[in-house]
Amino acid sequence: MIQPQSDKWLQKIIDAHVHLSERGDDALIRFAGMNGLRYAMDELLDTMRRLEIMRGLLLSPPMRGGTPLPNQEIIGLCAKSSGMLAPVITAEPTAKEVKTAISLAEENKKEVKAFKIRLGYVKASAESRVFDKLYDYAESKGLPVLFHTGDTAFSTGDLARAQPLTLDGLANKREELAMVLCHFGNPWFEDVAELIYKHPNVYADISGLATPGAYAEKYAEWLAKKISEAIYFAAGAEKIIFGTDYPVTKHSETLALVRRLEVDEPDKEKILWRNAERVFHL
Repeated sequence: MIQPQSDKWLQKIIDAHVHLSERGDDALIRFAGMNGLRYAMDELLDTMRRLEIMRGLLLSPPMRGGTPLPNQEIIGLCAKSSGMLAPVITAEPTAKEVKTAISLAEENKKEVKAFKIRLGYVKASAESRVFDKLYDYAESKGLPVLFHTGDTAFSTGDLARAQPLTLDGLANKREELAMVLCHFGNPWFEDVAELIYKHPNVYADISGLATPGAYAEKYAEWLAKKISEAIYFAAGAEKIIFGTDYPVTKHSETLALVRRLEVDEPDKEKILWRNAERVFHL
């Protein structure tokens, strides 16, 4: 029987998917404007403190030219966050970029918590051989790899490479690699439910799902139903991680999504912080 609703589970939160930059060519500025956000460090940290979000993982936002914000800038921003933000290193699909990402992670091993691969935005799949050394390093250090999955923010995205089931083969081959499927593979929720059920090393975050629109309320209900059903299928919420995708989605909207889930409060607590704490060694 599902326990009665309360906000007891809101006492501790980890946001495992945040973006930020100080650049005018940041492609997410458009989304920030749609959400009425300033998209600035002080706004982000103030919101985190107000909502008792104790840590956030900072990922590179895309620039208008299509490339990600340089990883060095992500590390610099985290250094200015009073310990509230930890860096995720983005790896692009060239041997040089992979080598640089690994070196940067090694140089900042006390701070770096994960890697990110932008499936759907780059001309490579998760099983491309160019990422082999990255996966080897990630496995050896216990660092998860986040993968963009599902809908892309821009019409030029490659959905065939961002389809969640393309990660099944990699999960079969790399059972020691912790893999986090960002955005729950939206709209392929059932495929992600199967992946997190099948593979002990595969997880999913709920970032970037809530969006404004004419049917925003109905869409929010639909999202909650889909994620709740995924939890039922997986027989628990041990594989699901809270993330906002700030500034694409506001913190309040993702917290509202968790409130809507038809699951027990202990499972909401796992989603909000326990799973992230375990997976990212926070």
